[in-house]
Amino acid sequence: MSRESFGRKTDEQVRETVAAILATEMSDPRVALITVTGAKVSPDRSVANVYVSSHPDRYDEVIAGLDSAKGRIRSLLGHALGWRVTPELRFFIDESVDAGERIAEALTHVPPTLLDGIGAEPSVPEDD
Repeated sequence: MSRESFGRKTDEQVRETVAAILATEMSDPRVALITVTGAKVSPDRSVANVYVSSHPDRYDEVIAGLDSAKGRIRSLLGHALGWRVTPELRFFIDESVDAGERIAEALTHVPPTLLDGIGAEPSVPEDD
């Protein structure tokens, strides 16, 4: 198994386990209704950066809740994974989901002249 494949599997294992812990083991309302979008574990498994998404109005509240529960989440993660070393958890807001929503919203408001191509310049020059 290549190192890159091993890393991806490790990342996905941490992402799924943290998501399950947040969904089933946490009662703090600050960490409710969040999605774990990704995880990146260091090669020596000492640190795991966990990326979460929530409603933009709740970013500060979510990070505060995750930081507060970090020790409990790490303990449950260590038991679930059974690794020799349980990674230190660092939580980050994944704003790529918000960026995608902004792009989708912008595309719903395309001027009609661009939709039907009338008056639009061709992106590739035409040969005469």
